[in-house]
Amino acid sequence: MPMALFDAQLMELGWKPFFSAQISSEEEATCQPARVMAVHRGKIAVAGAGMEMLIAPRIPGADVGENRPAVGDWLLLDRATLLPTRLLRRASLFKRIAAGGRQKLQVIAANVDCLFIVASCNQDFNVARLERYLVLAQEAQVPPVIVLTKMDLADQPERFVKEVRRLRPDIVVETVDARASASVARLAAWCGNGRTVALVGSSGVGKSTLVNTLRGSDSIATQSVREEDGKGRHTTTVREMHRLEGGGWLLDTPGMRELQLADTESGVAEVFDDIVAITRQCRFSNCSHTGEPGCSVQAALKEGEIDPGRYDRWCKLALENVTNSGRGVRRTRTDAAKTGQKRPR
Repeated sequence: MPMALFDAQLMELGWKPFFSAQISSEEEATCQPARVMAVHRGKIAVAGAGMEMLIAPRIPGADVGENRPAVGDWLLLDRATLLPTRLLRRASLFKRIAAGGRQKLQVIAANVDCLFIVASCNQDFNVARLERYLVLAQEAQVPPVIVLTKMDLADQPERFVKEVRRLRPDIVVETVDARASASVARLAAWCGNGRTVALVGSSGVGKSTLVNTLRGSDSIATQSVREEDGKGRHTTTVREMHRLEGGGWLLDTPGMRELQLADTESGVAEVFDDIVAITRQCRFSNCSHTGEPGCSVQAALKEGEIDPGRYDRWCKLALENVTNSGRGVRRTRTDAAKTGQKRPR
C-alpha cells in the first residue's frame, strides 16, 4: 500500500503526530498501528490501514487496570502475526471507579478530542451529575460541550440552559431535538474528519437517538423513558466508535448513573474554581471550611456569595476523590473532625 494512502487512512481513524512520535524506527518496520473501535467480552475490534478484525485484548504489560485497551486506544500490531505488541501512550483518558463499591478502576475511553455531556430537558435533569462529568472532562483536559436533549418536550427549555450556565458562564451549551437532523447539525463543528467525540450521560437522556441522527442511521436501539420520573434503562451495552458523515468518530458509552471519581483533584478544583479561589483567603492553610476563625468560605456562605448547594456538592466530590484515590488532598468539612492544630498562613 502506498505510504500516502496508508497515512490518509490512519488520519481518518484519528491518527496524529502525537502517536507517530512514539514509534521507533524498528517498530515502524515490523509493526502497524490499529485503533480500538469496540470492546466486547474477551475480544476487541480494531481497525487500521486496510484492515478490520477482532483480536484478543492480551498485550504484554497492559492487562490490568487503566493499562487495559479501551475504546479509542491505539495499539501496535506485529505485521507477521497481527498480535498486539504494545499500547501507545494516550493523548487523553477517561476513567472512573467501577460500580459496585469494589474500588476497581475502570477505563471509559481514550484519545478523545471533545466530550458531549448529554442531559435531558425534563425531570431527570441533574446539576450534580453534570458537575461530575465536567470534573471528568477537566481532569482529562478535553473540552466539554453540554448537549441538552428533548427540548421539544420542555415548556421552557431556556431555563435548563440557565441552570447549566450557573455552573460555568463560559461553558458551551447546545439545545437540540435529538431526532431532527437540522437541529443536531449544530454539533457538526466538533465532529470533523479524524476527530473523536465521546458521549456520556445517564440512561434515558436520548444518547442513542442522538447517535442515530448524527450517523444518519437508525441501527442503534432506543427505549422510551418512564413517565413517572423521566429515567430510562440502558440501551447501549458496548463501548464502540461510530463513523459520522462529517468524517469524525462518535464514541458511545453505556449510560452511567453511578459515576465514582478518583484521581481528579485538579478536575474538582477547576470545576469549583470559584470556591477554591475563596479558600486561599482563609486564615489557616489547613482550614476545613466548617467554622474555624477566619474561614473565608464560611463568610462567603453567610454573605450569599456561595450557593449552599454548590458548596455541599464541592465537599462531597472532594472527599469522594480523597477516599477513592487512597491519598490525602484538600480537606473538606466531612473530615474536619480529623483536623489538628491550625497553621496560620
